[in-house]
Amino acid sequence: MQTGEMIPASEFCVHHHIEPSFLNALNDSGLLEITIVEEKIFVPADQLSQLEKLVRLYYEMDINLEGIETITHLLQRMHAMQQQIVKLSNRLSRYEDV
Repeated sequence: MQTGEMIPASEFCVHHHIEPSFLNALNDSGLLEITIVEEKIFVPADQLSQLEKLVRLYYEMDINLEGIETITHLLQRMHAMQQQIVKLSNRLSRYEDV
């Protein structure tokens, strides 16, 4: 991945008024993938919206890291179930049309 597709963690932290240690904690818990290039930490651009959600949960809603892990896990399960419902609904509609 090129650095053009990544956001410098220091700029993200300054812009959102957060501690860099929060990004490290998210990385340690598996909620965020950070990349180190030439001793600088970067966040992949495709994870930016997810990271902003995690920042809001932690700083604005005062939810601890364990709570964020639980919420993220439940949201992923809910998304998978929604996809399965759509798939099953599509299969069912084929039989109803006959």
